[in-house]
Amino acid sequence: MEDRWLSVDEIGDYLGVKRDTVYKWISDKNMPAHKVGRLWKFKKDEVDQWVRKDGANSSDESGKRK
Repeated sequence: MEDRWLSVDEIGDYLGVKRDTVYKWISDKNMPAHKVGRLWKFKKDEVDQWVRKDGANSSDESGKRK
């Protein structure tokens, strides 16, 4: 099984969202990401677990659901 680190664009494609959304989730919703130099890298299994725990749907600062 392939277990490589994914880029912002690759994880965005995998989740079906734009790269700006990925950066916002890292900043605002504690999306699991690892900084390697200047780049963000992701493990697919960590992101899958975060999504299953409703990480992408958690409330924003105003309390509204997205």
